[in-house]
Amino acid sequence: MLRRSLGYLGTAALLSGALSLPAWGDTFKCLDANGRATYTNIKEETRGKSCTLVMREISVVPAIPPRAAASAPSPAGFPKVDAGTQKSRDEARRRILVDELGSEEKALEKAKADLAQQESVRSGNEKNYQRVLDRLQPYKDDVERHEKNVAALKKELDSVK
Repeated sequence: MLRRSLGYLGTAALLSGALSLPAWGDTFKCLDANGRATYTNIKEETRGKSCTLVMREISVVPAIPPRAAASAPSPAGFPKVDAGTQKSRDEARRRILVDELGSEEKALEKAKADLAQQESVRSGNEKNYQRVLDRLQPYKDDVERHEKNVAALKKELDSVK
């Protein structure tokens, strides 16, 4: 019985290996009377035609034409911002981000302090340690949220001009 099952397994392995092998074939480019090219991988279709063997990796998808240059002029009525105005906007944005970062860092410190205070508390109904973990999880989530906010604000500040 064991031999028979091993025989089946071996046959199944050979079949799956054979089925997973890539199928390679020659691709031919044939020109008709009008000079149009057609491609085929069937050798019988090439008989009596002017065909040449091409590479196996051939793309039959037409190439996408390159896009027009992005330096097209703006329309006449398109609003422009002078350098001074843009600089003041960038400075205002930086100032807002710095203020938000300060607030978020303070909130992070408070969340860490709250978590530390809650970790030191142990009530009598928490004999099961999972209850302690469940009670602390919102505080841990709060710390993690503030840490992510601080990291995002620092990244944003680094990208400001």
